Amino acid sequence: MAHINLLPWREELRQEKTRQFVSIAVLSMILTGACIFLVHMAYNNQIDHQKFRNTMLQDEIKTLDSALTEIASLEETKAQLLARMDIIQSLQQRRPQIVHLFDDFVRTVPEGIYLTSIEQQAKQLTIKGVAESNGRVSAYMRNIDASPWMATPKLKVIENRKGTLRSSDFTLTTSQTLPDENTNDVGDS
Repeated sequence: MAHINLLPWREELRQEKTRQFVSIAVLSMILTGACIFLVHMAYNNQIDHQKFRNTMLQDEIKTLDSALTEIASLEETKAQLLARMDIIQSLQQRRPQIVHLFDDFVRTVPEGIYLTSIEQQAKQLTIKGVAESNGRVSAYMRNIDASPWMATPKLKVIENRKGTLRSSDFTLTTSQTLPDENTNDVGDS
């Protein structure tokens, strides 16, 4: 029988397997590197896209913030204009009241009383004057109480004047009312 030397064949097979292993290892490293690179690129692309979206959202937020600031200033302006309109409307409604009030002053002042000053703060009236007697001040207060445009007279000060005439300085307060308010108050009582 012939002797066949199998060692070179085995050596060639071993070298072939080693080459295959190295080529598979290199190929798998290249594929792994390519996969890592593709995953890295995909993540970077998603990060860049999210950064773009974040920038766009921040720009929109800034735009909306400025719009909200403008809306707030417009609301404030609207509130101021509405307040002015209310004031103007109340002044328009109260405009004829002063005429009625002065007319009522003429009607309620009895003989022997002279008014020296009238001051108004909101609906509170302060009346100062000179009276020939304390009874005339009482009559004046009754007239004020009966008036539809004034109510609740309160005497603050009455001082006798020194001099040739017997007279008194007086100060009283009253509140300005509307005839409708008086009739409602009377109806509620």
